Amino acid sequence: MGARDHLTPPADPGTNAAVDDREYGFLEKDFRRVRRLIYRRAGIHLSEHKQNMVYSRLSRRLRVHGMESFTEYLDRLEADAQFGAAEEQEFVNALTTNLTSFFREAHHFPVLEEFLRNRASPAPPLVWCAAASTGEEPYSIAIAMSEAAGSRPAGSLLATDIDTNVLATAAGATYRLEAAQVCGEGRLRRFFLRGAGANEGMVRVRPELSQLVRFAQLNLLDEEWPLLRSFSPQLDAVFCRNVMIYFDRKTQKEILHRMVRLIRPGGLLFVGHSENFTDCHESLSLRGKTVYQRK
Repeated sequence: MGARDHLTPPADPGTNAAVDDREYGFLEKDFRRVRRLIYRRAGIHLSEHKQNMVYSRLSRRLRVHGMESFTEYLDRLEADAQFGAAEEQEFVNALTTNLTSFFREAHHFPVLEEFLRNRASPAPPLVWCAAASTGEEPYSIAIAMSEAAGSRPAGSLLATDIDTNVLATAAGATYRLEAAQVCGEGRLRRFFLRGAGANEGMVRVRPELSQLVRFAQLNLLDEEWPLLRSFSPQLDAVFCRNVMIYFDRKTQKEILHRMVRLIRPGGLLFVGHSENFTDCHESLSLRGKTVYQRK
């Protein structure tokens, strides 16, 4: 969940775990409650070293509501049904990490393009990006799909995330030119519109590319994924990169099992650079660096 923070544990777990000059009271028991809540609601396993990060991100929510302590905030989140229903998504949004960039883990995209070019099926490919973040990853996938298609239909990409704030940014399809330059000059000309005047230094994804992507909110912990079933019962490829690292092993296996069932035989699963699922599912075989194929 970002850079590792360090805070020396207090001698008494009931004392304030924050430094004395912090704006809000933040007890060790509050941090334990946050860990339980985010695990229950999003499956995220927060390490004990994330106290500073939790304080920094959630203190903004306290300011929004004019509260004086984390205890007050968490009490209302858990006990006040009306407040909890309205605040739960903001709580999850605050504690999810959205590090991303265009063509991150670049070795995946030639594998995807080769796979799509060699598909036997005449139907347009269907791909799911399970961690859309602010859109750089799904638009990179859409570019690869478009380049692989040539004159054929490029297919469709479903891009989901638990964080509604980043999905709004992704749907806006507008980025700093500096961030998009990793795509290369040829792709910038083909797939982006450059801003002028007040929008100098910005680019927008061209409509013909953005129309390939459908953004939607989805919690991977949900037992049913009706959104996926309505999109397609069988997917050609799934990108679930640098997501599973935030789940414990039990949750990883449960999500992976459901995910594999959605991938057609021969389809691909792309995972993050530090993720390894060779021992998690008998239907997967390693095809390349952090790329699995359904047997």
